[in-house]
This record gives sequence, structure tokens and C-alpha cells, in this order.
Amino acid sequence: MGNSHQTTPLDRARDELFSHVVRCDVLEATMSDRKDWLDETMDYMAHRHPHLSDLELAQLQVLGSRFIKPPIPHGAETNATNREDWQAAA
Repeated sequence: MGNSHQTTPLDRARDELFSHVVRCDVLEATMSDRKDWLDETMDYMAHRHPHLSDLELAQLQVLGSRFIKPPIPHGAETNATNREDWQAAA
């Protein structure tokens, strides 16, 4: 049997972006640096993948933003009693 799911250009660009995140240790950076990195990398991805539409590039940026931002911060200083504080900072 063959592969019933063919990857799309957006799938390949997403996988490449996620690979860059891991290779560049982006998840070790501050959130501000992560956002700057993603902005710069999205410029690169747009040039590298000119076949992607503006909508697909926007979708790729959303996926990247979600990937570099942990849903719940780690550490003892983040808990249910101060949730509003760390959610506002994220």
C-alpha cells in the first residue's frame, strides 16, 4: 500500500520551520527574542518558499508562534494562584 497522505508545500515548510526552531535552540531564548527570531525566519521562509500564498505564510507564522510559545510556563513561580500574572506576560 502507498502513502495515503501526501505532504503539501505548507506541510514541508512547517516541518522545516519546526526543525529550525529545534536546531537554533529557540526554545531556550526569552519570549521577546523568540518573537524576533520568528519574524526574521518568516522573512527567510517567504523567500525560500515563494510558492506559498500569503494565507499559507500567515498560517505558517501562526503555527510557528504556537510552537515557540509553551502553553503553560514552567517553574515554581507559575501556578494557579498567579495565573493572571503569567498569562498577561506571555
